Amino acid sequence: MSNSLPPPDQRSLSSEQKFVQRSLPLWLQPIARWLPLGGSSFAFASFLLRQDWATALLLFPITAASGVWAAYSKNFIEQLSEIYGERGKQDAKDLVLHMDRASDALNQSLTRAGGAVVAKITSVDDRYFEAQAIDCELYKTEGMGKISGLATPMLEDVFVRLEFDRNLGMPGLTHAMRSENRPDFDLVSDHDWSIDIWSLLAKAKDDRIYKQMVILAWGGFGKTTLLRHIAYRLGCNKQPQNVPRFVPILLLLRKYRDLLTQENPLDLPTLIETHHVPSLNPKEPLKMPIDWAKNLLKQGKMLVMLDGFDEVPKSQRPLVSRWLNHQIKTYPQSVFIVTSRPKAYTEQGMVERDRIDFPSVLHLRSFGAKQRREFVEKWYWCQEYYSCGKTDTPAIRKEAEDSAADLLSQIEKRQELTALASNPLLLTMIARFHRRYPSAELPKRRVELYEEICKLQLHDRPGARELETLLTECEALVILQKLALEMMEKKEERIEQHILLDRLHSYLQDEDENVDAAEFLGQVEQISELLVQREPEEFEFAHLSFQEFLAAMEIVRLKKEDILHKHFQEDWWKSVILLYIGKVSKPSHLIRAALAARATDLAYACMQETSKRIDADLKKDVEELIALNATVKEVQTSRYQQLETHLKNQQWREADQETYRLMITTVGKEEGQWFTSDELLNFPCEELLTIDRLWRKYSNDRYGFSVQKEIYVRCGGKLDGEYPGDKIWEKFGTEVGWRVNNEWQEYIDYDDLTWNSIHVPGHLPWWHLPLVDCGWGVWRWCSLLSHQDL
Repeated sequence: MSNSLPPPDQRSLSSEQKFVQRSLPLWLQPIARWLPLGGSSFAFASFLLRQDWATALLLFPITAASGVWAAYSKNFIEQLSEIYGERGKQDAKDLVLHMDRASDALNQSLTRAGGAVVAKITSVDDRYFEAQAIDCELYKTEGMGKISGLATPMLEDVFVRLEFDRNLGMPGLTHAMRSENRPDFDLVSDHDWSIDIWSLLAKAKDDRIYKQMVILAWGGFGKTTLLRHIAYRLGCNKQPQNVPRFVPILLLLRKYRDLLTQENPLDLPTLIETHHVPSLNPKEPLKMPIDWAKNLLKQGKMLVMLDGFDEVPKSQRPLVSRWLNHQIKTYPQSVFIVTSRPKAYTEQGMVERDRIDFPSVLHLRSFGAKQRREFVEKWYWCQEYYSCGKTDTPAIRKEAEDSAADLLSQIEKRQELTALASNPLLLTMIARFHRRYPSAELPKRRVELYEEICKLQLHDRPGARELETLLTECEALVILQKLALEMMEKKEERIEQHILLDRLHSYLQDEDENVDAAEFLGQVEQISELLVQREPEEFEFAHLSFQEFLAAMEIVRLKKEDILHKHFQEDWWKSVILLYIGKVSKPSHLIRAALAARATDLAYACMQETSKRIDADLKKDVEELIALNATVKEVQTSRYQQLETHLKNQQWREADQETYRLMITTVGKEEGQWFTSDELLNFPCEELLTIDRLWRKYSNDRYGFSVQKEIYVRCGGKLDGEYPGDKIWEKFGTEVGWRVNNEWQEYIDYDDLTWNSIHVPGHLPWWHLPLVDCGWGVWRWCSLLSHQDL
């Protein structure tokens, strides 16, 4: 700076100069004192002429603020104070508020480095992006507490691309919508109709179908992790080039459900600005400009992600749905994503305003072999890297590769482990167990895995850290089981601290434990981390699946199986029942009870959960096995009764839909999901033959999978599970009546198939299958026709 301008006496500074000086960091304040009113413009021009860009850039905000303030204050304050009186006072207050925000923005945008002279101008959006990215940076797996010797990786170090089965047949999507977007070749490749989230977000800006998406999956499949990945990548500006940089808003519905269901709920912009943004950095909350969120929502620049619709109590879901529908209607240009477990979404009420009907419904796929390998290799590299002081050498990589290879080898050798490892949460638990006990045999079933993790959290972890804790001296597991069961019975996912302490006190007294409830809670939270405090004075289990497991184990301990009988029709209890059935040695009684209650699908799921365990592991006596086999036959007979009724009455459309329902639930999926090629190629033999026999019986051998197989082979198809090529497939389609006048029927409509009478041999069941809306899934049908037992 030039020394030819003497600094004015501090007492003679104008109000404009004081404002400018107060708006600057300490190291720039002396500059402002050299600038008399109007002088800043001269100085700014002078530095530009000298090409002193850095200094000119620093003076620009000062020049602008001084000029605006000088011109505005003289006329605005004097004239309005005389003419408008009280109104002028209010306007002045509003102006001060704007000035304060501008001052804060300027201070935060300039460099913080001690004494550094280079300033960085940072926008409000950039500061938000940074805060949101930091909040999602770590790979946080709910239910997985910190354990000595196990590192917490960065999310992007271990994230594996999640894929969807896209379902355009769910409620809320008209046939016109389906037609205008098919076949969407740009979203798929290699004859695999799987999509990742970035492909959809790339289209969301211009296509209304993708502005409202719901992601469905059961617990542990990575819904929350996926949303955190999106928020992190957008926050760091690392999204794919064809995806706009949306401003990501990640809202946990369990956190805000009470706010959204009160008599006058907050609107979305207010919720974002007064609750979400401050929560990202509570110590130094961001101050956003007035209407920041509203303006971005109106401009379609925000991506609003609402996680955990299923975690909202059923009684509150209509109000949350109504609130969400209103926000979407108000801000139709922005993109909304909701995640939920399938049942919570599909079992919404019929009143339109009280249900969420999104045009794009996506089911998360389970991990395949490639994804399992990628995750395990990344995860083990992170463990070795961090345990060796963030050192990356060939020796460290080899250690990680060897450990990963050992784990993957064990998983692939046993079908039970492969099934468990298809769930990302359970795969993480398996990896942590393998790392903690490298020489131990891996748990083979879900219930065993949860048992080992709870044992690790409550006993082994404190021992490894040499902690003196009452958790190893009292019946901590029993106390938590009691709590879990009571919360399940009261349909609670969270509990206020004072109520929790009262319950713990009661449980401890019942077990004759001389332990203070508050001390017990503190150690469970801090050491085992099976209970967590996500909100002040509100607790919940680290993951709902732990609550379900512990509740099931308490029923086993109490030997009160009848508790479950009244809950057969409730989705809330399904996981508890399956975990229970996986633990008890005599499951026949429960399966029979479910069958008597007409909970056939649940009985079938229980049968799948226990049959291998009883057969291979426990080697029960012959009488028990005979009893179980008798129960299995009863379940199967009852399970196919509805299909037989439809076929007997020649209700072909209903029979086709029931065939899909039976088959998709057999492979452990929900209605609306798709089959993979492997699932059809390895479909359970007895179930497939039962369905086929029923179709052939009631159609006089004109319909059925085996009929289609004979025609397929006659057309030149090979039974290798591979796509036979267009010519063979088109010939087959013509033979069975799916292709008419050189046009595939599915391009017309599902309703255009022949339903009313037996017509062309092999016409049904339809390869498309209801709610599986993609004409390019034919290679999967080829897998079914290649089934060796058909």
